[in-house]
Amino acid sequence: QVKLVESGGGSVQAGESLRLSCQASGNIDSRNCMAWFRQAPGKEREGVATIVFVDGESSVDYADAVKGRFTISRDNGQNTVYLQMSVLNPDDTAMYYCAVDTDRQYVAGVCDFAQGQYTLWGQGTQVTVSS
Repeated sequence: QVKLVESGGGSVQAGESLRLSCQASGNIDSRNCMAWFRQAPGKEREGVATIVFVDGESSVDYADAVKGRFTISRDNGQNTVYLQMSVLNPDDTAMYYCAVDTDRQYVAGVCDFAQGQYTLWGQGTQVTVSS
């Protein structure tokens, strides 16, 4: 069974940057959505960013809270998805999870943030931002 392993989390000061990585142990079709979610203490898990390749072009989406600060990218040859996080603030403190929707292959549009459609999940990597 394919597993997802996240890395790159850590503790930083507000305004700094981090880059998260998530590598799948097996092949992920480029038309399968890959996504980042996060869960802060005492809060529900929420979608952060999604990416899928349609006709060879990446299609991405971001939560409003991270637009302009976070960038999702993907290396299909390495079955890896990245999340470049810039201008971090304490509200970004959370456990960050990588997820893959293995059931759907997109031909158009952007991926859903609906957590129920994601079938593979990583163990998470902690990001802590202090002021």
